[in-house]
Amino acid sequence: MALGGGPFLTQNKVLPGTYHNFISAARAFVNLSDRGYVGLPIPLDWGVDGDVFAVTQEDLQKDSRKIFGYDYTDPKLKGIRDVFKNAITVFFYKLAVDAVAASNTYATAKYKGIRGNDITIVIQANVDEPTKFDVQTLIANVLVDEQTAVATAADLVVNDFVVFKPDATLTVTAGTPLIGGSNGSAITGGAHQEALDALEAYGFNTLGCLSSDSLIKSLYVEYTKRLRDQVGAKFQLVGYKLGAVDHEGVIDVQNDAIGADEEVFGAVYWTTGAQAGVAVNKSNTNKKYDGEFKLDMSETRTQSQLTALLKGGKFVFHRVGEEVRVLEDVNTFTSFTVDKNEDFNMNQVIRVLDQIAIDTAQLFNNRYLGKVPNDQDGRVSLWNDISAHRTEMQRIRAIQNYNKDELQVGQGLAKKAVLVSEVVTPTVAMSQLYITTEVA
Repeated sequence: MALGGGPFLTQNKVLPGTYHNFISAARAFVNLSDRGYVGLPIPLDWGVDGDVFAVTQEDLQKDSRKIFGYDYTDPKLKGIRDVFKNAITVFFYKLAVDAVAASNTYATAKYKGIRGNDITIVIQANVDEPTKFDVQTLIANVLVDEQTAVATAADLVVNDFVVFKPDATLTVTAGTPLIGGSNGSAITGGAHQEALDALEAYGFNTLGCLSSDSLIKSLYVEYTKRLRDQVGAKFQLVGYKLGAVDHEGVIDVQNDAIGADEEVFGAVYWTTGAQAGVAVNKSNTNKKYDGEFKLDMSETRTQSQLTALLKGGKFVFHRVGEEVRVLEDVNTFTSFTVDKNEDFNMNQVIRVLDQIAIDTAQLFNNRYLGKVPNDQDGRVSLWNDISAHRTEMQRIRAIQNYNKDELQVGQGLAKKAVLVSEVVTPTVAMSQLYITTEVA
């Protein structure tokens, strides 16, 4: 008969044997959440329909044709490349109204949109088994799939570009294009709302608004305000000439993208990625613009112009010699009060505060919620974890002068509630230098 064994909670065992608990030595939780995540509703000629899909930098470089229908270097992907100059992962949602997938006798494009019209199906007799067929899928004359020695259409398997029709009759063809693919009608506010509703379940650092329409821009602004102020989501919106917004969660890009058939809001791509990808202890102030859009500098040439824009909470690019740089890393908040002063206009401050909120929520939800008793020992443990996190934030110089003695973790009004209070001082990058030089 086996001896007793296993872990124990209390010393109440009956059988003889060894009861052994394995526990981790006390160790504070100091994880900092990654940055570099973007939410981006976007019109596309190809791509997942009706759902959010995540793309990483590596995905874009390796599989851009499969994901977006075009090679990485194609001009169609200019804006997406700009986002990924700084972003790590982008949650895309394809904007479309009544889009149609291209098709022919043998197959239907995997996704809706005009890029499906560039797909061709080539069918040849198999050399070794003439009664069977070799079926090729080409997009813009590039071979992307080949299935050999298939007897019937039912033997064909779906690939990254088409879904074959199992009841089709295979016949030799030098090339049968797919036709009828369409991006649909003009994109409406309803399409943007569907995208925003879908993205609400995802966590990201910035949300890009790719529109110059005032009603659609207002939709994004109100969505951002609601999620930040009522739901507690911690992201910032980046949009183009959004008007009078006055909110720390909204970044308003002022420079037009110029050129024939150019999207006037083109700078939003780069800015959305740059704001998501910047480290919590860094600023985008004076960051060099290396995007692919040419930006208009006519409204950002003089000091008086720049001063007025900054006072209005506008995010501005200006020319420094031969380079284009960010003037100041600011958001639209300008109605300063005693409770919310000028610091809240600086995006670096908002990033620090958002990082604290996100990390503390993850700490509590993953390690304490429903798991640790709300007694003195439990609250001491929570104090240690929060203190360790803030110490790490100070070590990387995201905050400064943090005093653990000012961190209070106590019993809330309800038995299940914990009340925390603290004082944090975000660190910001240098942007002004005042010098007095005395000449003897």
